[in-house]
Amino acid sequence: MSDYFNETHQQVRATARKFIETQVLPHIDDWEEAGEFPRDLYKKAGDAGLLGIGFPEALGGIGEGDIFLKVAVSEELMRSTSGGLVAGLGSLDIGLPPVAKWAKKEVREQIVPPVLRGEKIAALAVTEPGGGSDVASLKTRAVRDGDHYIVNGSKTFITSGVRADHYTVAVRTGGEGHGGISLLLIDRDMPGFSTGKKLRKMGWWASDTAELFFEDCRVPADRLIGAENAGFIAIMSNFLFERLSLAIMAYMTAQLAYEAALEYTQQRKAFGRNIAGFQVTRHKLVDMATQIDVAREYTYRCAALMQAGKNPIKQVAMAKNFSVDVCEKVTREAVQLFGGMGYMRETVVERLYRDSKILSIGGGTTEIMKELIAKQIKL
Repeated sequence: MSDYFNETHQQVRATARKFIETQVLPHIDDWEEAGEFPRDLYKKAGDAGLLGIGFPEALGGIGEGDIFLKVAVSEELMRSTSGGLVAGLGSLDIGLPPVAKWAKKEVREQIVPPVLRGEKIAALAVTEPGGGSDVASLKTRAVRDGDHYIVNGSKTFITSGVRADHYTVAVRTGGEGHGGISLLLIDRDMPGFSTGKKLRKMGWWASDTAELFFEDCRVPADRLIGAENAGFIAIMSNFLFERLSLAIMAYMTAQLAYEAALEYTQQRKAFGRNIAGFQVTRHKLVDMATQIDVAREYTYRCAALMQAGKNPIKQVAMAKNFSVDVCEKVTREAVQLFGGMGYMRETVVERLYRDSKILSIGGGTTEIMKELIAKQIKL
């Protein structure tokens, strides 16, 4: 029903839908239980053109500026029913943009095309143990030593942390606060770099998440992304699209739970009739559908503002919070409508319910979003 999408968007949407139906859905339950998906899925996604959206054609991408192309593909990828798979497959969308925009030309040309082809994996490393949302207080230190930086510190909760080839890492090169932060591109084979074991999570099972360690890690100085001590601006500019993406993940997680509950209640019988025949059930489903539609349409509006070249910091934060709240409510109600079966791992609503929680934490917690909104409305 939306008029935000044109014929090209729908063609790409169909490509993404076919990719999920043929390459992912037959295996996703096994991948969830295994805690990872095969590495060659990146290559298959690259071959299908799904990884290059939003990146310059000169670097092997499909082109920049069409936000709704990315929205359409993101919605279809969530049809995998696995937020973890989408997060892992899409870790390049938060790790690679600073490289594509601000890294030195020769570094961009070396790193970006193989990642967009799915031959290499890119990740973003900002969060630190004890740091959480307080990005400006990060401790990982990088000291200039001739034509290298010597990096010491650690990161945690890094998506694709176990098997990424390239990490866009936030480090402290200057004094305290946001003014002393830089970004370095660190490869997994650089001396002094190591990854911890895969972390076990409540949800997003199919994504590998890890701790990273830097012990006198030597990084060539030409791997500095942008200017020294200007990394915080790059991190913040990255957050806008990441938060929009999380809003999309939230309303799509809710949509999938709603669809599963709708189908189940029309089939499940109790007291001589389908449970969808009870008014209380119908009203639950109506509320779920209403909330999802509002979350989706507001997120589309935010995407339209970004498409128009605006910087809707407040609106995107609102979209994320609202969509996440809807997601948590809808997935909870879906489990309730399934009854005992909703508590079983064989039902998709159980997975969606678990996966929903991380969305209120990642990309800035709900509380941080409220503080951001408060500043924007000058409270």
